[in-house]
Formats: sequence, structure tokens, C-alpha cells
Amino acid sequence: MALFYILLIFMVIAAIIAVETKDLLSAVICVGAIGFGGSLMFLLLRAPDIAMTQIVVEVLGLVILIRATISRDLTFISGDREFFGTVASVVILFLVFMAGMRICDTLPEFGEPVFAQRPEAASQAYIAKGLNDTGATNIVTSIYLDYRAYDTLGEATVLFTAVIGATAILRSRSRKRLEDPEL
Repeated sequence: MALFYILLIFMVIAAIIAVETKDLLSAVICVGAIGFGGSLMFLLLRAPDIAMTQIVVEVLGLVILIRATISRDLTFISGDREFFGTVASVVILFLVFMAGMRICDTLPEFGEPVFAQRPEAASQAYIAKGLNDTGATNIVTSIYLDYRAYDTLGEATVLFTAVIGATAILRSRSRKRLEDPEL
């Protein structure tokens, strides 16, 4: 549990640095550190699926933000600051790597499901009572459409919104402007 609090303090410090710094690239890197710290916390809380999703979102977000930042804010590091920045970056990366390795030690062995170790897990109740509660002969369907229906509705809403947003951004023709009738 101490590692949980260390990661939490790390994320709070990174958030303060991201808010207070004047350098855009440093702020973006601190935001990325917060996201990767969050993914390590998800691993610590035994939610590897959410941790993987967080890492994917974080990498995509960082690529977009760094690309936007580099085009707006050209900063060059020279002299002694370059050495200090390199050493500080290597130390921080090493600490994050060690925290990740420590969290990976707490995960169960590969192929050993966590839910099988705990009789009070929701998955055990789904398997034991799924047929009686829902009447569905397919357990996956009963979980997906009965037990987790609101979650499924939320996921479908997020996907629908993402498709509509991507379509609006990536469309080839823009709307006709009132002052420009030729379009």
C-alpha cells in the first residue's frame, strides 16, 4: 500500500509542475507522467485491462500534444541544463520502471485468473446465478445485456460519440458558408 501512496504523491507533484511551469513541453511531459502513474495505479489495484487502455490513450494523447507543442514552442536546451535534464530524466524513468516492476510482482501468475481466487468476486456470482437470474442460456449474453446493461449503454454512447466526432473532423467537404455561395 505504500507504493500506492508513493505513486499518488508522484502524480500530485507532476500535476503541480504541469500547472506551474511556463514551458509547454515540460507541462505536456508532466501530464504524460500523471497518466502513466495512473496506469501503474490501475495495475496496483489489479485492473490490467484499464491500465492497458490508459497506456494506449496516454501514448496517443502524448503524441498529439507533443506534436502540437513542438510546432508552437521551440525551446532549445544547451550547456549544463542538458546534462542535468538528462540525468533527471533517466532517474525518473528508472524510478517509474522500478515501480512498474514492483507492481508486476504483485500480479498473479500468468494463466491464473484472479477471480477464481476470490469466492465473493462478481464473476463467481455471474457463473453461479446467471441462468436462474436472467434466463439466458448464453452466460456472456446474460452478463453483457442484463448484469452490465448500463455499462454497455455507456460504452456504446462513447463509441457513437467518437465516430460522430471523427466524422465531423475528418470530412472532406465543409459546410457551406453563408457569405461564400460557391462552395
